[in-house]
Amino acid sequence: MTRKTVLFDEHKRLGAKIVDFAGFFMPVSYKGINKEHVNVRTRVGIFDVSHMGELVITGPQAGEAVDHILTNAVARVKPGRAVYSPVCYPEGGIVDDMIAYKVADDNYFICVNASNTDKDYAYFKEHVKGFDCELTNRSAEFSQLAIQGPNAQALMARFFGEDTVAMRPFRHKGVTLYGKDVLLATTGYTGEQGYEVYMPNDVVLRFFRELLEKGEDLGVMPIGLGARDTLRMEMKYCLYGNDIDENTTPLEADLAWTVKLDKPDFIGKDVLVQQQQQGLKRKLVAFVLEGKGIPRHGYKCLVGDREVGVVTSGAMSPMVKKAFGLGYLTMEFTEPGSEFDIDVKGLFRTRARVVKPPIHKNV
Repeated sequence: MTRKTVLFDEHKRLGAKIVDFAGFFMPVSYKGINKEHVNVRTRVGIFDVSHMGELVITGPQAGEAVDHILTNAVARVKPGRAVYSPVCYPEGGIVDDMIAYKVADDNYFICVNASNTDKDYAYFKEHVKGFDCELTNRSAEFSQLAIQGPNAQALMARFFGEDTVAMRPFRHKGVTLYGKDVLLATTGYTGEQGYEVYMPNDVVLRFFRELLEKGEDLGVMPIGLGARDTLRMEMKYCLYGNDIDENTTPLEADLAWTVKLDKPDFIGKDVLVQQQQQGLKRKLVAFVLEGKGIPRHGYKCLVGDREVGVVTSGAMSPMVKKAFGLGYLTMEFTEPGSEFDIDVKGLFRTRARVVKPPIHKNV
């Protein structure tokens, strides 16, 4: 059964177009994807991302358990840091990608993708066995808002004080909101300066409304999942199920920086070490179209009659007014400037060029 976030009725009141996404009724847009996208890049937007899942691992060996499951190094960072990381199967494919917040040496708060929450919880439950720690799925307890854009700092300072402006990216701290404990993080999925706030369900409606009210002079707007998707694509941020899945490894997804092969061990390490030693056969790239059409998931990438890759995500960039996308290409065509054709449903070919992200700054 499709679920609703606490803000479902509020989204309807604001005129949002609602869709079923990852098992939740979610706003895809309010005033149009392009307008909302540009507003986040130039002013500030608010996303309801309460559909995301939250897992918590606590106990004396919580850090060891997290480092065993995640490819990145989380236990070694200081409390108050956030770490982006994939989780792999033993064969090297990706279970999910997530952000782990180190609250303390014995306390880790992990945000996972909504569509994978149950799968991730089961996977974590299996692989924390043998560690002196406790795993809990607290997804139902939290709502989450993402406040993103160049005016996000000014807006958040009105709620949490000027200290929030000084927070560096991928940091977090506990703060108080309407007398309730919340987690304030400088993370996001847009490439803009911004925050994500995890809070009890009973305060999110008040916070959402007051953000819109107090941020009016800053150009604040509610933003739907449509713009969230085009924003992350411009940055070459992966979407699970499109750009990464069980058939892709973090190295192929150009996420080598999230794989700490110097850790003693983690799930999938042996396969990733072997892949690194043997060399990659393909890699995820960003590209823009030089011809007509919009690239879509599954379209073939061609050089002459040779198939050299596949499109995983695509859209029209509201910032540069060009069609663009992400896709896997064989290694010889992954350098910026490399050109190839995209087969559009067998109807015609359109020329594409590999570019360095972010799209909206390099095209």
